[in-house]
Amino acid sequence: MPRAGYEALRALAGATMAETPTAALVIIGNEILSGRTRDANLPYLAEFLGRRGIRLAEARVVADETAAIVEAVNQLRARNRYVFTTGGIGPTHDDITAAAIAEAFGVPLERNPEAERRLLAYYPPDKVTPARMKMADMPVGVELIDNPVSAAPGFVIGNVFVLPGVPKIMQAMLDGLASRLEGGPPLVSRAIVAYAPEGEIAERLAAVQARHAAVTIGSYPFMRMGTPGTTVVCRGADAEAVARAAADFLAVMREAGVATDEEVLA
Repeated sequence: MPRAGYEALRALAGATMAETPTAALVIIGNEILSGRTRDANLPYLAEFLGRRGIRLAEARVVADETAAIVEAVNQLRARNRYVFTTGGIGPTHDDITAAAIAEAFGVPLERNPEAERRLLAYYPPDKVTPARMKMADMPVGVELIDNPVSAAPGFVIGNVFVLPGVPKIMQAMLDGLASRLEGGPPLVSRAIVAYAPEGEIAERLAAVQARHAAVTIGSYPFMRMGTPGTTVVCRGADAEAVARAAADFLAVMREAGVATDEEVLA
């Protein structure tokens, strides 16, 4: 895409979602950065939030390092309604997220009595270890997030929700948070595949975006069997506005002689 067309499209798209509540995700773990583990939490969280009218605006992957966690959390919580963290709240030496969150908020890290009670009720006495009880050490003043899978709770402090990295557990805990999150109308998406390079449709696409300020429009180039193309995604809270933007883009592509396929996204 030509730079001018790209920048105009991006500016217009950013403005269309300005009123939608935003969230950010901090993925914590050396195992993610090393490539040993593939993160599955980001797509689940993005879809979960989108259904509740909250846009996942940013995601960062940081190492198991206190300074990196503190910096990411403090930057993101200042400019998003919600911040979610995943990873680093288990029983091992490199699970430092709780301590880092305490530092980010400038509060002590202490044994949480209710978290301790839940862990003692879950583990048989002969399975209670100092490492496991470490999972009850949390910043002062948190609210607990129930863990229906393995008892060890996450926690909320300010607008930051601290969750485990194991997808099955994270998902179960996240589902229990739905009532705490205030969003807008669910976001609706419609995807259109245009069989033309991104650079050839950039100006037409920017013009479509300019006509549909309530919809954010993104373009994603691809190469299939040696043939270039572009997937264009129209997204917004108003289903009718999204449909009008998609129809406009389809009409523009037909006028330009570009073949298209259409897919409605959940």
